[in-house]
Amino acid sequence: MTSVRIDKWLWAVRLYKTRSLAAHACNAGKVKRSSASVKAAAKVQIGDHLDVPTHEGLYKRHIEVTGLYDKRVSAPLAQEAYVDHTSKDVLEEAKIKRSEKRANRILRKEGDQGRMTKKQMRDWKKGLQSYKREREEP
Repeated sequence: MTSVRIDKWLWAVRLYKTRSLAAHACNAGKVKRSSASVKAAAKVQIGDHLDVPTHEGLYKRHIEVTGLYDKRVSAPLAQEAYVDHTSKDVLEEAKIKRSEKRANRILRKEGDQGRMTKKQMRDWKKGLQSYKREREEP
């Protein structure tokens, strides 16, 4: 095998969860080969350098193709199919962004989340009624 469709290869080496997600990223112009966008039907060959965004969209990986697969393979084989040349600064920045997102998610889960649920509304109304009773009694 000398070449494979790029969307198939991205899916086969587990850079995207589904082939349709890989094709969508290619057709949207997010996957680049030597700083030029490639379509999903473009052929990838050994030695090509690709810029592929992560599924989170936090950063772009700069990878070199070292193996060709057209069927999905296990994770250890998939990692041998490319060499990741992404700089350490970009990876550190992505790690920081990921931890900030996680902290924000935890904060939203614990804190005020906007509109009250039915249970919160009932409890709030019960609290108001007890306040009214206290004021009327004296």
